[in-house]
Amino acid sequence: MIQTSDTLKTNDAQEGTAKGRKRRKRLVAGESQQDAEGTAQYPSSEKAVPQTNLAREIQQNMQRFSHCILLTRVGQFYESYFDQAPVLAKLLDIKLTSRAWGQKGTRVHMCGFPLPHLDRHLKTLVQQHKRFVAMCEEFPRPLGSEPGFDRRVTRVVTPGTLIDESFLNQYENNYLLAIGRSTDIGTTDRGSEHLDGEYGLAWIDVSTGEFFTQPTSVLTLRNDIARIAPKEVVLHESMKGTAGKSVRAQIGEELSWISYISPGVSEHSQSTDISPPITAQADEPSADDIGSLEAPRTESDDVPSSLSFLPLSDETFTPSETVAVELLTTFLQTNLLELMPRLSAPIREGHEERMQIDSHTIKALEIREEMLEGGAKGSLLSVVKRTITTSGTRLLARWLCSPSTSLSQINARQSLVSLFHARQHLRSDLEEFLYQIEDASRIVQKFLLGRGDANDLLAIRDTINVTDQIKARVLQERELELQESGKRAEEWYYADILLDRMRNLTPLAERIDSAVDESEFRRQERAALGMPREEDDDSAGEAVVPIRGPALKPDVIVWTMKPDFSPELRGLHDHLASLHSQREEMEQQLKAEFSAPSLQLKSSLNHGLHIRIGNPKRDSRKITESETAVMIGQSGSSKSFFYPAWTRLGEKIARAEQAIQSAERKAFEMLRSEVNSHATSLRRNARIIDEVDVTIGFANAAHELRLVKPVMDDGLTYHVQNGRHPTVELGLLDAGRVFTPNSVTLSPSCRVHVITGPNMAGKSTFLRQTALIAVLAQTGSFVPADQAHIGIVDKVFSRVGAKDDLFRDRSTFMVEMLETAQILQSATGRSLVIMDEVGRGTTVLDGLAIAFATVNHLYQVNKCRSLFATHFHELVDMLGFSPEEGTGTGTGTGVGNAFPHIGFFCTSVDEVDDSHFAYSYKLRPGVNRDSHGLKVAHLAGMPQSAMDVAREALGCLRGLGREGEGGRLRELGERLVREQLETARTGAEM
Repeated sequence: MIQTSDTLKTNDAQEGTAKGRKRRKRLVAGESQQDAEGTAQYPSSEKAVPQTNLAREIQQNMQRFSHCILLTRVGQFYESYFDQAPVLAKLLDIKLTSRAWGQKGTRVHMCGFPLPHLDRHLKTLVQQHKRFVAMCEEFPRPLGSEPGFDRRVTRVVTPGTLIDESFLNQYENNYLLAIGRSTDIGTTDRGSEHLDGEYGLAWIDVSTGEFFTQPTSVLTLRNDIARIAPKEVVLHESMKGTAGKSVRAQIGEELSWISYISPGVSEHSQSTDISPPITAQADEPSADDIGSLEAPRTESDDVPSSLSFLPLSDETFTPSETVAVELLTTFLQTNLLELMPRLSAPIREGHEERMQIDSHTIKALEIREEMLEGGAKGSLLSVVKRTITTSGTRLLARWLCSPSTSLSQINARQSLVSLFHARQHLRSDLEEFLYQIEDASRIVQKFLLGRGDANDLLAIRDTINVTDQIKARVLQERELELQESGKRAEEWYYADILLDRMRNLTPLAERIDSAVDESEFRRQERAALGMPREEDDDSAGEAVVPIRGPALKPDVIVWTMKPDFSPELRGLHDHLASLHSQREEMEQQLKAEFSAPSLQLKSSLNHGLHIRIGNPKRDSRKITESETAVMIGQSGSSKSFFYPAWTRLGEKIARAEQAIQSAERKAFEMLRSEVNSHATSLRRNARIIDEVDVTIGFANAAHELRLVKPVMDDGLTYHVQNGRHPTVELGLLDAGRVFTPNSVTLSPSCRVHVITGPNMAGKSTFLRQTALIAVLAQTGSFVPADQAHIGIVDKVFSRVGAKDDLFRDRSTFMVEMLETAQILQSATGRSLVIMDEVGRGTTVLDGLAIAFATVNHLYQVNKCRSLFATHFHELVDMLGFSPEEGTGTGTGTGVGNAFPHIGFFCTSVDEVDDSHFAYSYKLRPGVNRDSHGLKVAHLAGMPQSAMDVAREALGCLRGLGREGEGGRLRELGERLVREQLETARTGAEM
């Protein structure tokens, strides 16, 4: 690229001036400027602000965005000044320096870092230190105006408003969630807790544009937060006090970042509040599921972001949801500023559309993260994940945390899994295509936010072409089968509907292909191979290395658009080619005129347009004697000369290049507008490809893990033959061991199973695998079993694996009771409940009473499918188990038929000799009254003396005389139930 005096003009903040270069050296080296006495003097506030334009702009922005760290771009650096500089230097562990500013040379704090390090430092500030960051960018002034730059804040970076930063997790959604209530708007009564009222949720992933709403309540708020897993929550300013105490408590269970805002107040009237960091879980379903094939939802066109333009009908959205949307849009407008996207109407979700999994169950079942270490390894997601695309992985996580309750939707997903499972060659071919798919949802959103570059255009083109290839390959497979068999297989029905929903975007891909000069990008990629990359360190003295693209010579410019894209570009390129021909002719003429073979016409930052003599000893005599050439610099290996004719021609070339760049920007904006006009179709196709990716992954998992297709219906049966825990089985296989499968049948005739048995014998594993199989089945996946028949489950609850919560002053027992209470209050006749050792952690009698009351409530009130594991052997007597009358498998063995629909099952150990035994892990009908706790204690390595005492004590306790106790407990259980029923009957009569 030609450098002229016009293109090199900058203010004192630019690299081109000696003053700017010296300040850069101080900034990188971290040197501190001191006065004559060696003591630096700094202004402590706005007082004594240097009277320069840049200083005033910085102070104004610091006041305007007082809740943020302000980063101001100055040339090739982002810098911080005044009181914020020491804070930023400490947070980022970079050097703090100073500068003399203004005519009086007032010294101020400053620190900064090169542009390529922005994402790394943003990650530190936003994700690690939980700071808002205001980005003040610089913009060159138009030609003809005063040289220099204008600066303005274009965006405030927060945890929930990340767009395309390199540290944004490509495999997770980055949700911003707003919680609203109708009392936040239109009333002054904000002092109450609003405990019984409805709340509204609105959440968006700014990086993809996915936008949702739903109603909720205080009771379900924590579970919704766990499912959505937002990175940031927005509340109304009025909820800072006691009015929002209960809501903040629910958020504090799952999240660490809360922001407040007041719609309609000053555009930057917001604040933040940091709660104790607690890891959040879960996710949400999306709008365009395969299950909507039979009744597809309509997609609204993009609409302006103003709330007044969003079609929030009172018939569709509750007042609380409308408030939540207003809070969300106001927060986005306040922080995204110039990057505020055009929002589509939000998709409204309801609890009835998906299986509800509470926050504790998401953790206990390890759906997304393993409990012990918190990583994905060992989770259900890690075991069944076979997705290839990043967006497909995000969809898989949402499906696993929000399984469907729509039978048609589940059947549609299963149909696609069956289609791919039975056709390995088709599956393999589609996988090859999926590896070429880009994250179209996030790329489209970048364009809608006014970002993106030509590389993103090429990614859109490639994704469109690959999508067409995927569709063509599926259609080819269908036609081949039709020709061979003469009929279409049943599983093609949903595949055809899915393909029919895809939009034809080939013209857009052809338009991009005709415009973008891909060869230049490929050349850059080849040139960039082997270049050193930026290391992840915080050294203030490191060199500035481009993070993408090659390091180009100053006289080389890369064009992104093909010259033939428009007549304007063609004419400009022809004119530039003519000028370059004149340059070559001039260079040859000057070489001959001055007898200087090493002569070159050059452009550089130091000398501008000049003649360079590469071999001065041989070639510089004639040009030195010339009156038209003036020497402006020399070194041991070259001499440089100013030559007016070259200066005039070079300036023409520079202006021609600038004209081409301007025309390319116009062309790029035109293409970006075209992409934006197809945003809805691009997102629709991307979502379909995500569904294909997930279902192909399910098919691969079924093939590799021996999964079977479950039969799903609207009944209340849960039958699984030889079911297996997917993650435990995989762990055992890695260790060279085999998992022991177990069967279970829960039905209206036997809806509650009480399970007893030794410690370490697999009871907890069996409970969890039962819940996980239900979750997998309702995502559309096949399940780890020999056979499965499952009636739709609306909610899954677990009470397993509790620990104390000292921060909130909750003991382990209290945590368990809170979880138990929630289950008993929320479970319905269609729910699935697993409970392990309810009643432990207190006295034996208290625990036994609580365990009995819990089972009784599940049986009499909730009437849900339940598995209840316990070590209270007296409990089975209270529930009516009698060895003489049968094994208690739901055939009416309960005394007086008080509990006719409870089954009793147990695990056991196989005794080898007095000192050796083995766990069978096999569930069988009946009751095991020996927990074999002493055996586990021996395996754990308890001292032999302690074991001897334990055995003697156990023998004495067993000999205290408990004959007839079983009968008394049965009578007690029968009497309690009879009294409960009588009380209920009396209450009904009154």
